[in-house]
Formats: sequence, structure tokens, C-alpha cells
Amino acid sequence: MRPEISELIEISNYYGTDKEYVIAGGGNTSFKDDSTIWIKASGYPLSTLCEDDLVALDRQKLRLISGKTYPDDPTEREELVKGDLYAGMTDRGKGRRPSVETSLHEIIGFRFVVHLHPAKINGVLCSRNARNTVAKLFGDKVLFVPYTDPGYTLFKKLESDIASYRNKFNEDPHIIMLENHGVFVSADTTGEIRKIYEDILAVIVPIINPLPEIEDLPFNPVLTRVLPSVRMQLSTGTVKTIRFRHNTLISRYYGSQQEYHKISLPLTPDNIVYCKSRYLYVEQSSTAERIIESVRQQLPRFFEEYGFYPKMIIIKNAGILAVEDSVSQAETLLDVYEDMIKVSHYSALAGGPKFLSPDQVAFIDKWEVENYRRKVAGGNAAASKLSNKTAIVTGGAQGFGAGISGALFMAGLNVVVADLNEEAGQKFTKTLVSTRAGNKAMFARVDVSDPASVRDLVMAAVREFGGLDLMISNAGVLKAGGLDEMDPESFSRTTGINYNGYFYCAKYASEIMKIQNSEKPEYFTDIIQINSKSGLRGSNRNFAYSGGKFGGIGLTQSFALELAPFRIKVNAICPGNYYEGPLWSDPQTGLFVQYLKTGKVQGAKTIDDVRKFYEQQVPLNRGCRLEDVVKAMLYIIDQEYETGQAVPVTGGQVMLG
Repeated sequence: MRPEISELIEISNYYGTDKEYVIAGGGNTSFKDDSTIWIKASGYPLSTLCEDDLVALDRQKLRLISGKTYPDDPTEREELVKGDLYAGMTDRGKGRRPSVETSLHEIIGFRFVVHLHPAKINGVLCSRNARNTVAKLFGDKVLFVPYTDPGYTLFKKLESDIASYRNKFNEDPHIIMLENHGVFVSADTTGEIRKIYEDILAVIVPIINPLPEIEDLPFNPVLTRVLPSVRMQLSTGTVKTIRFRHNTLISRYYGSQQEYHKISLPLTPDNIVYCKSRYLYVEQSSTAERIIESVRQQLPRFFEEYGFYPKMIIIKNAGILAVEDSVSQAETLLDVYEDMIKVSHYSALAGGPKFLSPDQVAFIDKWEVENYRRKVAGGNAAASKLSNKTAIVTGGAQGFGAGISGALFMAGLNVVVADLNEEAGQKFTKTLVSTRAGNKAMFARVDVSDPASVRDLVMAAVREFGGLDLMISNAGVLKAGGLDEMDPESFSRTTGINYNGYFYCAKYASEIMKIQNSEKPEYFTDIIQINSKSGLRGSNRNFAYSGGKFGGIGLTQSFALELAPFRIKVNAICPGNYYEGPLWSDPQTGLFVQYLKTGKVQGAKTIDDVRKFYEQQVPLNRGCRLEDVVKAMLYIIDQEYETGQAVPVTGGQVMLG
């Protein structure tokens, strides 16, 4: 990698990781020598930019675009310009698309160009007095460009303005400020660029009175019922994810229609690309029922007027909701909209906000280039029936539970890893999160024998993702021993976790699933207990565990009958022995050790003797594996005509008659 490319990546990451400068896939950076320009690919974020995310283009071929005559029709013209940009690429093998701003970067005479959208600077550029304020603060050495539709039109405007600037000053502008858009800073070194940005902010900050530190505000409990309902009301195709935010910045603007009006229209192209151009305000917010009914009444009118459903919902005195296909996309919406609130706040201090006009909005909203950027920045859309749904897995940080959590996460679900072991849970969840970018895994500490703890767990899932589609009741304990060894306290603890815990999971999960069903009656959700072969037949000197699991199948059948009208399927999976997991193989507390000590396997003298004894009980001559359970689980979720079943996964050790 040549040193200049390394510098370009470094400064891109530097600004890209600070949301005060740029959000999501916005902004752009480039470096050029005499023959080639390297520029960030469309839609790829500055925060994680690497060499593969740069597109290299032949500068001589790019210059041909300036001299060509293109059609007046915007759609036809931009398609032809896109083709000419592609023709200038020196390597098309990476599958990246050159930024639509490539030609702008090309005509600027300096080697490095860094284009950002800092909220504090945009506060001035999105104000009604933008031109005069820029002239007053910076004089004519800063090139100010009135709002111009991006793409070829903006390129030609800048080409003309830069030529005039050169004639006047005999050099290129280091700073170009675009009304209702952002700022281009250019120089021959990245160090100069950093210094210029610092100088710009030093001039602007005193006139906009920077906001105090933003602090999170409490989650309104009424939203626990609201989010699942709204989620289903807006799930017209794929099931949506909802992300919620409530803080001191948002609270400035949601208290009345008058305050909301200040953040009700887009100020920059990025607002339209990600959040669309219109948002839904809910004023009736005193109870969950009033919020739900208000949304229900407003949605048809909203769609009829604007032709799309809202991505952003602002609820009076409660916060804002972002509705999207995935967690990452919804989180981006929240960031972009919150940035718009900041810009609106600052622009009010700089003369009042200047919203984009309907024609300007329409151009951005329909422009294929921006739709492409939105798609790339959003990552992969839903790829299967499971993608971006939400699951809770109790006991999800260890053994079978960790395997199930991981399998669901890799299938595209958002997963709440719920476990009593906080250290293991946090560590495991971080491992999951590092493997994917679209969906999300979170850890929640839970004691399944405590109903309040389980209720809080379900509420946490709703608060984080907007609803619940799958509850895996997996947490369990096993205490081996016969009647002589088992004390009442151990029996009660085993039953409290293995039997009562399943009841609590089903109770609180079904409350949310019923809300979803009330809005979308054809929608199926699932509750699955990870039971055991010991729930299908008795287990010698293991009655506490076996009895709880037998009871679990009784609960499964009973829950299934009760919840079938709500399309909530309830089933159990009954695995055979999982010998590789800690339940069996832990050297201190595993069942092999317990069974050896209690003499459950006659004649066994070593742990290997105990293991061989159990393997010989299985016709397929091995223990149950994670993939066996996952296949059964995915089958149960996929089918829509089975409920109340106990599915054996035992290698033939237990056969139902």
C-alpha cells in the first residue's frame, strides 16, 4: 500500500468514527496523483474504510465527462454519467461502485479531498442566512455554493465556480461549502486538512452555542405494549425491527406540534436517503392504547398522502422509533435523524432552518444513485424467513444454549443471550457480535426461577428490538441422586428452574406474541422448550430432573392448546445425551463425575467407563450433537401445522410408539 493511500484511510477512519462529522455511509474522501484518483466507494462508511473499499479511476478518462453533452432528462443523464464513471475505473473486479462525487474530487487541484457533514457546520449551511453568514465569518476565500441537485448538475456548477475562483485568486479553494449539504476541505496533506477543519469549527462554534452533553432518559413502560403493536402494523412485507431512543436532545422537540414542526422536514440529502422526507408524530401518548390507536388511524392517511409508510415515529413525551428491516439499518436511521435534530437546533441560532423544497426532495428520493447508496450502507436485506426476527435463548451462554444462540444468530436473527452467568454471557455475546454486522446479539442476565427476572428479560428484548418471535426455554440444571441422597432444597431448586422457569418463559413471551398477533392475525411465533429424553421416560436415580422434564411436556401440550388461536406454536425438543457439553463433561461437576460418584453405573471405575456405558445405549452409537438439535429446532419453526409436540432427538435411544 502506498503511503498516501494509508494516510487517506487513516483520516477517513478518524472522521468516520466520530458521529459529529459524518453518519453511516455519508461523506467522502479521495487522493489523486497525476494519473489516478482513489475515492471511497459509494455507500461504504468512512469509519471502517479499507483499501478494498476504494475505487481507482483513470483521471484522463474522467476529464472526458466534462466535455460531453448529456440529455436534459435527469434519469437518462445520470445513467449515462454513471456509465462513463464505470468506464474510467482501472479495476472493476472488487465489485465497488465509484462515488457520484468522483468528478467533483477530480477537478479540485489538491491531492487530498475530505468531504464531511459536521452538524455544527451544517447548522450554518442549512440556515436561511447561509450565504451571508459564511461570507461574514470566512470572507470570499471560502467558496459557497447554493443548493444544487447532486450528481452531474452539481459537478457542472462547481466546475464553473472553481474556474471563477481560480481566475480571482490564482489558486483552488481549500474550503467549499455546499448549502444544505456539507463541506469539502482539500489540501496536499492530511495534516493540513485536519487543521482547516479545526479552524472552521473554531469560527462557527461561538455563534451556534453548542448543545450540552446529551443524556439518555428513561424508557416509558407503556411502550412495552406499543412497540410490538407498531412493529406489526408496519410489517407489510418482511417483519420489521424497531429501535427506540429517548434522550435530552429529543425531549426538546417532542412536547408539542409546534416544537415537532422544527424537526418535521429534511434539511440535507442524507435525511431523505435514510429517513425519507416525512415522519409521523403521535400526540395522544398518555396510555399504550391511545398511542396504538393513534398510529393505527394515521398510517392509512400517511400512506395515501406520501406513498410510503413512516420510518421515523416521534411519540410525545416518550421518544422516537426507527422502523427498518434490520437493527443496523434502524440504528442508522436514529443516528441520521438525531443529527438532523442537531442541525435544526444550530440552524435556528444561525437565522432559522431552510428545509429542502418538494422538488429537491423528489429528486433525491427517486435518484437511483442515492437508493444504491442507501442499500449498500444498510447491508444485506432479509435473506430468509428468519432474518431479522428476534429470539431469546435462556441458558444461552453455555453448552447447548450457546450452540443454539450461535446458530440462530448466524441465521440472521437478533438474539438475546440470557444466562445467570454474566461473565460467560458477556464474553460469548461479544464473540457473536464480532462475526456479523446486520443483526445484533445482546446479553441479559436472568434467573429463570424468578418470575420478575424473566418478565424483565422479555421487556428488555422488546425494548431492544421492538418485539419477540421466538422464545427458547433452554436453561436447566441437573442434580443426580436417588431418594436417599436428594434433599428437599435441591429438589425444589431443580424443579424451580426446569419446570417453573419454562412456565415463566411461556407466560411473559406469550403476552408480547399475542399483541403482535392482534395486529397481524396470520403471523406465527414460537415457544420451544429444550427438554430431554428424560422427559420421555424415567431416569434411574435422576427423578428430580426427569420429573421436571416430564412436567415440561405436559406444559407444552397445555400451552399449545391455549395459544393455538394466537398462532403461537409451542413445542419441545427432547435431545439425547450431549456428552461434549459441560453438563456431562465438566471435570468437577459434570454428570460423568456425578454418576461415577453415586454409583449409578454399576461396575464403572473411570469416567470413560461411564461414557462408554451411555454411548452403548444409543442405536446410532453416539451422543446427541448441537447440529442435531438445531435441525429439529429449525424444522419446528419452519412448519406451520405442528404444535404441542415433543420431538425426540436421541439417535433412536427413545422411540415414540
